[in-house]
Amino acid sequence: MTRKYDFKTIESRWQDHWTALRLFSAGRRPHLPKFYALVMFPYPSGTLHVGHGRNYIIGDALARYKMMKGFDVLTPMGWDAFGLPAENAAIEAARREGQAIHPRDYTLGNVRVMKTQIGAWGVGYDWEREIASCHPGYYKWTQWLFLKLLENKLAYKKQAPVNWCPGCQTVLANEQVEEDGTCDRCSTAVVPKNLEQWYFRITRYAERLLDDLDKLEDWPERVLTMQEAWIGRSEGAEIVFRVTGTEETLKVFTTRADTLFGVTFVVVAPEHPIVAKLAARLPEGDRTRVSDFVSRCRAQKSIQRTAAGDKEGVSLGATVTHPLSGEQVALWTADYALMDFGTGAVMGVPAHDQRDFLFARKYGFPVKIVIQPQGAPLDAATMDRAFEEGGVQVRSGEFDALPNDFGRSKITAALAAKDAGGPVVTFRLRDWLISRQRYWGAPIPIVNCPNCGAVPVPEEDLPVLLPHAADFRPRGQSPLAAVTEWVNTRCPRCEDPARRETDTMDTFVDSAWYFLRYISPRSTDRIYDTEQVNHWLPVDQYIGGAEHATKHLIYSRFITKFLYDIEFADFEEPFAKLFAQGLICADAHKCPEHGWVPAAEVAEGRHSCGQTVMTELHKMSKSKRNGVGPEELIAEYGADTVRLYTLFIGPPERDAIWNTKDIIGAHRFLYRVWETVQEALPRLSPPGAGTAEGLPEEIRAVRRKVHQTIRKVTEEIEGGFKFNTAVAAVMEMVNELKRVTAWEAGGGALREACETLVLLLAPFVPHMAEELWEHLGHTGTIFERPWPAFDPAVAAEEEIEVPVQVNGKVRSRVRVPAGATDEEVRAAAMRDGKVQEALAGRVPLKVIVVPRRMVNFVIPGP
Repeated sequence: MTRKYDFKTIESRWQDHWTALRLFSAGRRPHLPKFYALVMFPYPSGTLHVGHGRNYIIGDALARYKMMKGFDVLTPMGWDAFGLPAENAAIEAARREGQAIHPRDYTLGNVRVMKTQIGAWGVGYDWEREIASCHPGYYKWTQWLFLKLLENKLAYKKQAPVNWCPGCQTVLANEQVEEDGTCDRCSTAVVPKNLEQWYFRITRYAERLLDDLDKLEDWPERVLTMQEAWIGRSEGAEIVFRVTGTEETLKVFTTRADTLFGVTFVVVAPEHPIVAKLAARLPEGDRTRVSDFVSRCRAQKSIQRTAAGDKEGVSLGATVTHPLSGEQVALWTADYALMDFGTGAVMGVPAHDQRDFLFARKYGFPVKIVIQPQGAPLDAATMDRAFEEGGVQVRSGEFDALPNDFGRSKITAALAAKDAGGPVVTFRLRDWLISRQRYWGAPIPIVNCPNCGAVPVPEEDLPVLLPHAADFRPRGQSPLAAVTEWVNTRCPRCEDPARRETDTMDTFVDSAWYFLRYISPRSTDRIYDTEQVNHWLPVDQYIGGAEHATKHLIYSRFITKFLYDIEFADFEEPFAKLFAQGLICADAHKCPEHGWVPAAEVAEGRHSCGQTVMTELHKMSKSKRNGVGPEELIAEYGADTVRLYTLFIGPPERDAIWNTKDIIGAHRFLYRVWETVQEALPRLSPPGAGTAEGLPEEIRAVRRKVHQTIRKVTEEIEGGFKFNTAVAAVMEMVNELKRVTAWEAGGGALREACETLVLLLAPFVPHMAEELWEHLGHTGTIFERPWPAFDPAVAAEEEIEVPVQVNGKVRSRVRVPAGATDEEVRAAAMRDGKVQEALAGRVPLKVIVVPRRMVNFVIPGP
């Protein structure tokens, strides 16, 4: 009588066993090579759904596989607990439930739930290393990092136009503004606002961040491309124009110095300091016109100002002097010039830049051609668009007749000789704005003193504890400003009354170094144990979404390079390999009255309120309310079934559509595996008995399939986490096992097949694998057993099946030895009865043999 597959009892038992064994505690097998497998830690801003599970299950399968491959595996977990996601979720929960919920209580409550959910999936971590970025023992060292950056002149405060989210009531870094100009958290339209803010000087590292992308050979190409574009290296020239009649100068960056002699106007951003200075000299009416224009532009988003279409500008009543020709050129302010792009000043070359061409035609600026193409010359009077291609320099003084590419370098050199510019390299990357006007974050360790200015808090006084605030709702300035007993303090330098900095740090500062803290998470006297960090890092395999390419992944690289520079690490890149998993998608339903509603409230296209819903496919998310919780699925089918379906749903790097109805297929397969092993148990040879010689062909074929499957599964895991095709290979192997009827002569082969089946499935369905391994007569955890090795000799095909075509149509199939020559294959095909019938006595005109693939007889028509 076979034992029943009681997945609830089995899964509970083995989860308890792994905990007691401390299976996931790194350092248990220090004699083995290390492997640091890391999954991006989550925001505890809600509970988990099966879309989150894909990330954790992939990471867990990898960790278990590496254990079996003979590595000492470090696989920790923690919580990205500070920041807008958690605080916004607490505010929304309070609004929904009608009572105040403090972010700390809400966050820690979610941590408890999420930790239970992760355990229910059978996902294991080294929980002894658990961290939470909101814990004072963690953010003490986030503050220490701030002080070190400040000490090295990489942290500074300045007033500048910033991205302001009215919904979140805080500033956003450039990386947190979507392409459409909305907040990446709440989708509110972002507006510009002038504020004094703290920045990290990440631009100092732009060149290294870009150059070292070449070292990241095992990162997805799309992530590297995104980072390269975000850093945005441009080689060009800086050109200095003097504002006529003043001591002021304007610096312009351009990649087209060859068009310098075609400049007929210069525009500056409305936010440029020169605008206010020059406007003050204008008559009142003109001054008002400039002021109104500036106000209108400030209210617009950058994406609107730079989008294709009509551009606007106003004269500043001034001119600038051309640095080489000495000509006077009109100076205006225009909406398409931006302070955070280039220098905030743009030289207008209408003949050779389409945007400048449209602006010139609108406002009557001359169009001066300085690059002529080969063939028909351009005529400024009849041009209907700018000529932006290459050609020969004209009307460019001593540079006439030069090819424009050569002219570009010559003109740049001439500027340098006159101290009016020269060659420069610029980057699109901007300094990292880290100030947030929100409560739930790490306090910035600065005291603002009337006498001493901004004074860093001494290291020995860290952490600057975040006080408990009863009212933490956003109000346009940090809620901490209202906690007077916390704000009011003494200056560390002169001891006079002073005020603490009330902004908190961007949550991305917390996550820019968390992977280092896992190494010594309880250290109180240093950020981490450097010797241990240098042992475990870089992370061997990092797993997370590509949406972090221009945020977390760039910030982490910057902080790691900084720590290398101050000799706190002997590596410059934090993550050796990166795998970006695809998203899990599901139908989302939107009610005209209630917004996004869960599927449980929708029937036959209508919400429970009676309104017709709009149904669209979206990634699973809390905001779209289309997440599928794992609890009910695990209760009905078991964690192993949910894991298997998650891994089998499609290529892991691609998005996939979740369909709960399809999970039954994975469940049936596991029952099939269970029954296969249980039925085999009475016929197995003892463990270690080996396989006999002279096995029947039926059993030799099974052994061949077993070893082919070992090779296939291993290659698919090692070659990009192709778990879906690895599982498919195991399914084929089970089908082969079920077809065998004569196992009496092959008990050793049957044991080999069953043990291999269980070992191969272990990373994917660990609970069942542990149970069946025990049933097979073994003790100890399966994850300390070696991964099976395939034997090439056994895996080699003895015979292969070759399709036979006549005039391109398959007429039969013949079996031939795997090493048969073309002539032997041709002869075997010719002897086949069905082929002879199709040939009908006709002599083939040609016989085509494609080795191991097919034979095709070409015969004359009837």
